Amino acid sequence: MQIRCTQADHRNQQIIGYCIDSTCPNQRPYCHFCLPRHGQHLDRLTSQELFNEWIQQRILSAHNVQKNVQECKLSFDSFLNLLIPYINFNIQQFSEIEISQIDIMIKGLCQLEGCEEILFKQLKQSIEQIKQIIDQILKKIKNQTNQKEKCNQQSQNSERKQLILEQSQHLSNFKTNSNQFTFEIMNLHSIKQDKNSYSLAFNKDQSIVLAGCSKDIKVFEHQQGKLNQVQLLSMHTNDVFTLNFMKKTNNFVSGSLDYSIIIWKVIGNNQWNSQQILDGHSRSIFCLLLNNTDDLMISGSSDSTIKFWMKQNQWICQQTISDHTGQVSSLSLNEQQNKLISCSIDSQILIIEQSKLDKQWSVTQKIKVDQYGSDYVLLMITYLHSNLNVKNKCIYMRWILIINSIIRLRKLHLFPQQYIKSKCLLVNKNGKNANLMRKKQNGDFIIQQSIQFDSYVLYGQLSDDGEYLITWDSGSKEIQIRKCKEQ
Repeated sequence: MQIRCTQADHRNQQIIGYCIDSTCPNQRPYCHFCLPRHGQHLDRLTSQELFNEWIQQRILSAHNVQKNVQECKLSFDSFLNLLIPYINFNIQQFSEIEISQIDIMIKGLCQLEGCEEILFKQLKQSIEQIKQIIDQILKKIKNQTNQKEKCNQQSQNSERKQLILEQSQHLSNFKTNSNQFTFEIMNLHSIKQDKNSYSLAFNKDQSIVLAGCSKDIKVFEHQQGKLNQVQLLSMHTNDVFTLNFMKKTNNFVSGSLDYSIIIWKVIGNNQWNSQQILDGHSRSIFCLLLNNTDDLMISGSSDSTIKFWMKQNQWICQQTISDHTGQVSSLSLNEQQNKLISCSIDSQILIIEQSKLDKQWSVTQKIKVDQYGSDYVLLMITYLHSNLNVKNKCIYMRWILIINSIIRLRKLHLFPQQYIKSKCLLVNKNGKNANLMRKKQNGDFIIQQSIQFDSYVLYGQLSDDGEYLITWDSGSKEIQIRKCKEQ
């Protein structure tokens, strides 16, 4: 397992070795950025490969100290055994002892007295020093353990408060959104589009709309349902399958059948330029996510891999998950941004979690869904990603059955489900229909509107505030916008 540096501004770099200089005041596990602080004692640095050997040598030294102390004790025990007969010694017994024995005993005891003053004093100091070192090590380890337990307790308390706050917010949302609604088409603003539009996207304030039109990206200004094209971007060489705006800016990301991901940067006056092209995948990009802070991007591809891209000076691929055996068709992050659910045509979903220590992602659970069908899971993921405990497979199955009792699902390809938490609103494609569903207070979903189109070839997206639904279908060959109206 890789260990990451925790020093500020060291960019979460991997630990590459350890400083074993006894006088060094700096952090002993070091990354590349730490090296200048150890420049005065480079000969006291050891690599990860040799570090275990160094530890074993130190343990052997501790055993040697212990062995010498035990040997010293055995010697004193032998000497004390010789002195036992003289514990109750009195002067009358001198007549029974030869002069030479008395001389040897007096000489030895005098030497032992000198040894007590010199050697015993040094030995006592050494013993005290060893005890202090061991006590300090044990105390620091105990303090770290207590601090970790304290942090865990604080984290649990924070999570409880957050859960209570969210439950309160959910209840408020349920009460606020108890009214009926319909999405009404704004016919005057529909736009004819003959080429397939596999991907559509609103920016964060719904002022910009993107439409992937075959291999091109059309950029529209949006105002109350009216679209005005302001730019045509033609960098991709094959169909555009994914479009995602960033959360904090109007920069966006596109993924394509040409295997590439392009980062687009706004340059003012609603114009965009290509900033970076990512060529890490070997096949088509089918799904893509950005985190809330715009510094992590997760992509899924028909090459069966999930890639994690980190933003530093540029976007770089930090990690690849290759546990799927088929096209990755759906990704969903939880609200805490530390747990990912992925779905594939290989009929399994992966639970992928981020480690708190080294920030690496790893698969913690695989769930086979052959007997239920992966289409059911795709819709389920949208709801489950928020707070549900994904370790209980029975909960998955319960939601599958609930959803299946509401609608009969068909292919959801490239029309991702969306759950708008502020409105308790869920949209999903069902054959030729786009179903708008509202979550009830007991957790069940009810269909409030089903919009029928003339074709199964249907793609769309809700705006983040749930006020607009934009779609394209091969029947009408139009980009249509519908506005939500409360009844």
